[in-house]
Amino acid sequence: MNERSLSLEYINSILYDLEKAFWDERGRGARFRVTTVGREYFRDKCLPKIHSQDLETIIKAVEDVLTEEGIVLGQSHQVEDRRIRVEGCLHQDVERKLQGKQVEPYTCIPANLVAMAIEEVLRRPVELAEIKLEDGACSLLLVLFEPRDVDV
Repeated sequence: MNERSLSLEYINSILYDLEKAFWDERGRGARFRVTTVGREYFRDKCLPKIHSQDLETIIKAVEDVLTEEGIVLGQSHQVEDRRIRVEGCLHQDVERKLQGKQVEPYTCIPANLVAMAIEEVLRRPVELAEIKLEDGACSLLLVLFEPRDVDV
C-alpha cells in the first residue's frame, strides 16, 4: 500500500474551509449537525479501549487514545462539573482562525468522541454546550442528560 503523509497545515486549511462554509450556510444550527463527526474513528479506535461503565474511566479511555495517536498533547477533565480541557489539539488552529472571522467555535472532535462514548456505553444523551479557547487550550463543557430508556 502506498502511504502518503499530508501536512497538518493542508488538513487544517481544508477543515477551516469546510467549517466556515457550513457556518455561513447554517449559522448556529451548524453545531447540531456535526455531533457525529468522528464516529468511524470512535468505533475503530476508542470503543475497543472502553472496558467500564464508570464515567471517569470512559473519559480517560478516550483521552488515552487521543494522546497515543498524537491528536492532542494532553487532556484533563473534571467529572463533577463536566469540563474537559484539551491541550495541544492538532486542530486548534482551525478554531483560532474561525474566531478571527467572528465565528464562535462550534465543533470539537475530542468532545465528539467523549460524547459518543458516553452515549454508546452509558446510553446517556450528551450535548457540547460550550467551547472556549483559553490559555492555549480548549475548555469544553458537556451537558449530560438522564439515561435513555433502552426500549425507545
